[in-house]
Amino acid sequence: MREDRNTTLLRSELFSIEQLKRHAVILAGQHRIDPGPGPDRLLPRLADNARVLMAAYDVVTAVVTPGQRILPTEAWLLDNFYLVEQQISLARRHLPRGYSRQLPRLADGHSAGFPRIYDVALELISHMDGRVDRDNVTQFVAAYQTVTPLKLGELWAVPIMLQLALLENLRRVGVRIAQRREERDAGKLWADRMLAAAETDPKQLTHLLAEFAHADVPLTAPFVEEFYDRLQAQVAVMAFVQTWVEQKLLEQGVTATKLSEAAGRTDAENQISIANSIGSLRFIGAMDWKWYVESLSAVESILREDPAGTHASQDFATRDRYRHVIEDLARGGHCDELTVAREAIVLAQAAAAERGQGDRSAHVGFYLIDRGRSQLKRAIDCRRWLRTRVHQASQRICLPVYLGTILAFTFLLTVGVLALSDGGTRDWPGWILAVTVFIGASALTVALVNLLVTQFVPPRILPRLDFSQGIPVAHRTMVVVPTLLGSQQDINDLLEALEIRYLGNRDANLFFALLTDFPDAAEQTLPDDGPLLARACAGIAALKETYRDDRPCVFYLFHRPREWNASERVWMGYERKRGKLEQFNARLRGGAHTAFSDIVGDQTVLDSIRYVITLDTDTQLPRDAAHALVGNLAHPLNRPVFSEARGRIVEGYAILQPRASISLTSAGRSRFTRLFSGNTGLDPYTRQVSDVYQDVFGEGSFIGKGIYDVDAFRQAVDGRFPENLILSHDLLESGYARSALVTDVDLIED
Repeated sequence: MREDRNTTLLRSELFSIEQLKRHAVILAGQHRIDPGPGPDRLLPRLADNARVLMAAYDVVTAVVTPGQRILPTEAWLLDNFYLVEQQISLARRHLPRGYSRQLPRLADGHSAGFPRIYDVALELISHMDGRVDRDNVTQFVAAYQTVTPLKLGELWAVPIMLQLALLENLRRVGVRIAQRREERDAGKLWADRMLAAAETDPKQLTHLLAEFAHADVPLTAPFVEEFYDRLQAQVAVMAFVQTWVEQKLLEQGVTATKLSEAAGRTDAENQISIANSIGSLRFIGAMDWKWYVESLSAVESILREDPAGTHASQDFATRDRYRHVIEDLARGGHCDELTVAREAIVLAQAAAAERGQGDRSAHVGFYLIDRGRSQLKRAIDCRRWLRTRVHQASQRICLPVYLGTILAFTFLLTVGVLALSDGGTRDWPGWILAVTVFIGASALTVALVNLLVTQFVPPRILPRLDFSQGIPVAHRTMVVVPTLLGSQQDINDLLEALEIRYLGNRDANLFFALLTDFPDAAEQTLPDDGPLLARACAGIAALKETYRDDRPCVFYLFHRPREWNASERVWMGYERKRGKLEQFNARLRGGAHTAFSDIVGDQTVLDSIRYVITLDTDTQLPRDAAHALVGNLAHPLNRPVFSEARGRIVEGYAILQPRASISLTSAGRSRFTRLFSGNTGLDPYTRQVSDVYQDVFGEGSFIGKGIYDVDAFRQAVDGRFPENLILSHDLLESGYARSALVTDVDLIED
């Protein structure tokens, strides 16, 4: 096996960090980008490296079978080749066909035609002998960007490019190891032939030496070392052979001793290089590349100038979404990513100066993912592709298009079915058949149209602030469970579930409460009412005492007495769940003093509660779900805007509805639940969902479990609905208060 030119370039002068940074500056000045398209050269190179490494492994593996002595470098290759195969497999998976064509390619140099970031990785590997760590990779790329900023796609490509460069380095070392093993095997072969000749027919030794000389075998260090070791047993007989070899070495200007010393140094270098490369491959898998990209992204540093001061406090997914939008806009326009980011900041600064920093248009995200995006496109002269034009046009008439498509398909399907039937619509059985077919066809058409929509309309994901380290005081939230006090066991279950919700969502500004009524009754009070309420109050007090070291008051109880309902002709809680939440909201804002007969908990914090998370009795609140929901609702682009003229929320959202999944234990409880629960496998959290209404219309449906803004909710729905006429109130409330679906937060229920 022989090294090719690309692999020999990977062994360069070793640099210190300061030398490495100076080299990065020089390298950035030397790189010239080819503006035209070119073939994908990374996948073919990866395939070639895999082939060469496997061949080297086979050469070394062949030594193990006869029980020959294995060198330390060979042991390194054998012991860690499973990791090499794993990295090759991962590289193939993470390197889709045509990926390199999306990255800037070099126009000249030894890496001409390869992505620029690939050459950057090769240079780092070659001058650090395969040793990659957080410090050198960060400082090398940072120094490079002082001359030429890298694109976001290039920064994200750094790990895979380092992986490919390390495989190149392992190929270089593997070829050397295999080559030295082949040379040792050649030395063993010639020595064994000469020893056999000396034992059987010494006269043939002269002819064999002549054959050896005529073969012009390279007298490399591994060959000579193995050759001499074999001849030590027959020094007297082989003296003239050794003399001839030493003479040939003198003609080359070396001695056997010098060759042996050089071989030792080479083996040590190979061992260090392969050890560095293996360690670096493990480092790449453990490195936090999200932090790396953000810390080095010039686009990110510009976005952090957001005049609203919001960008840096968003979660990573939202910040990354902004950066990807900038990538797409730069690709479709006549400018680079930095120009797009700068224009977005300029527009946000102008809006902040005109309307104030609290306005939603003062946030840079308004021009990236919200209504200001068209304004940004005009500012950067972005080309509007056909798909973009169709999408924007459909947004303006989305409801007629959506409903019209469903009606048209349903009508065509109905006509087709009726045309195939023997009868028509001339008599009343025909009309019954037509109506039945129409209803059935509409169900099928809705499913097909929804499927079609999800193929062409991108998911509408809500931006989020990062409250994983704690909810701010300005966004205090209370988790409430509207429920009934039915029995002592029911109360015990309610208290246990409330404690579990708290343990999964501990936060200094998150509170938990039960909103309770007694069941409907023919009388205002029943004999069991007192003991039940006393048990509930005692349970809340016990929870407060158990967790008093966390905070003096975490748990609350709000209980309402029965009122006479003339319409229902029964004693019951006012307007049931809707009335309970309505009166609770009023109590948070200093009203409804007589609505609750019993309140357990510190009432001084009630007026500071900004959001309420309402759950059903059987709804679980998974770990940190509350932080995510509050972070969503607190984001400037999601904050509700109320229109006095229209009497409802017109921008942002007053209600956020998470996904609601069936618990795995209850999903298999009966044939019915197995059929309708929808959960499969063992992990229901591995999927994200796309909601057609959210994606197309920007709104979702509220099903009674979610988070709402107290003030905006009251402004939109208080006094809106008549008494004793509405039982399922959730959908109506979301129509006025505007609801959105949060697809990546999942509530679990029976």
